[in-house]
Formats: sequence, structure tokens, C-alpha cells
Amino acid sequence: MTRYRFRLRGKLGALLLYALLIAGSLFFLFPIAWMTGTSLKTVEEVQQPQLRILPDEPQWQNYSKLFAERNFWRAYGNSIFTVLLVLIGTVSSLAIVAFSFSRLEWPGRNIVFALMLGTLMLPAQATLVPQYVMFYELGWLRTFNPITLPGFFAGGAALIFLLRQFMMTLPKEMDEAANLDGANPLQLFWYVILPLSRPAVATVSVFLFVGQWNNLVQPLLYLQRAELFTMPIYVAQKNNLQESPIPWQDIMAASVLFVIPVLVVFILTQRYFVEGITMTGSKG
Repeated sequence: MTRYRFRLRGKLGALLLYALLIAGSLFFLFPIAWMTGTSLKTVEEVQQPQLRILPDEPQWQNYSKLFAERNFWRAYGNSIFTVLLVLIGTVSSLAIVAFSFSRLEWPGRNIVFALMLGTLMLPAQATLVPQYVMFYELGWLRTFNPITLPGFFAGGAALIFLLRQFMMTLPKEMDEAANLDGANPLQLFWYVILPLSRPAVATVSVFLFVGQWNNLVQPLLYLQRAELFTMPIYVAQKNNLQESPIPWQDIMAASVLFVIPVLVVFILTQRYFVEGITMTGSKG
């Protein structure tokens, strides 16, 4: 009888936990459902004060009208281009710097690492004007250079710290074994440490992808040409159109298409993302 009660309590606890998780999932999925439903509404339905997620009749022409816009495809392509360059440059440079801080011994390493962490206390807004002046003097305004090239110089102290902490959890015996086999530091990084750091690299990649895909401030400051605008600027421009009423159905349709790549990337990297988060920081 006692065993039966314990089993019943365990089942009730599991059901309660699943109910809470489902309720939380619905809470977080509501904005996506609302955005998708609004993208399929008419102007009259959008203006109604009642809270209705689904339209009476889906207006698929909202998406057809969006697909017919040349500026939409150009902005989408610009966003993909900039994100790919930022990911390639930033992830590769961050991994090399994190490897240097975690696996190599060199004079002043801890001091340099502390100085790098100190940059976390500097707000990004404080560097906007100096960066703008520097890029202006370099003649990089109205190009993709201010957005894509800085990533090749390992920008992002927080992400370096994340990768470094993960790499420090890997046994040092692997370094010794690689050295006995005649591997140099570059071979140790490429063939041993980097493959084992895939969860942390995937986590950093997701953070970078989401941050750059949603980046509005830097493209707005530096691009300054309609043919270079990315998707955040494109969506923001639709919101600033001098139309009455505001075409929220068109804005939401663009937002739905804007969110899809983020969802796809997170779903594909979810396993590595969770593994990287749980294992990072277990060793100082």
C-alpha cells in the first residue's frame, strides 16, 4: 500500500510538472501565434479592439505582396550576408583567443585576461562615437565593413570567457598526449580542442546569430544606403511609413519571415546549445 502511494504521488508530481511546462510553453509561444495571426488579417481586423488571434479568412496576399517587393529580398540577402561573415570571423577568432587563454602558458596571460574582462564594464553606448569617427576616417561608411570586419579581431569578452571556461574543463592530459605525438599548438587546437568544444562553439554561434540578425543600431549608423539595408531596418521602415492606418498586417508578415531563421538555427543547435550552457563554468 505504501509503495502504491509513492507511485501515485510520483505520477501526480510528474503530471503537475508537465502541466506547468505546457502552460509555460503556451505563454512563450503566444507572441509568435499573435504575430502570425495578425500577419494574415485584413486592415479592418487589425483595428478591432477584440483579442482575436486567428483571422476570419487568412489573407495570404499579405505575404504575396511582401514577396513582390524587391527591397524585401535585398534586405533579406544583406542580413544573411552580414550574419555569415560575422559568424565566420567572430567564431574563428574567439576560439583561437579562448584556446590561448585556456591551454597555452605565456607571460602576462592572467593580466591580459583580467584586462579583457574589464572591458565588460564598459557599456556599448560609450564606444559608439569613437567607433563612428574611426570608421569615418577609414572611409568605411556606407559599406558592410564596420559590421563584418571587427568580428575577425575577436570582439566580445563575454563570449571569449564562455569558450575559455568550457575549454578549461577538458583534461590537460590530452595536451600532454598530443605533445608526445609531436603535435604543435595549432594542431592541438584544430584536431583536439576545437572538435571537443563543439557544444560551446554552437552556443556562441547561436548568441552571435541572434544578436547580429536582430542588430539595428550598427546597420542604421553605418550603412546609410538603401541598397545595403538589412532586415531590422526594413521592418523599422515599414513601421515609420506615413500611412493611416499603420499596416500592421504587413509589418507582422515581415516579422514572421524575419523570425523563421532564428527558430530554425535554435532548433538545429538546441542539443549542443543546452550541453554548452550546462557544461560551461564548471571549472574556473
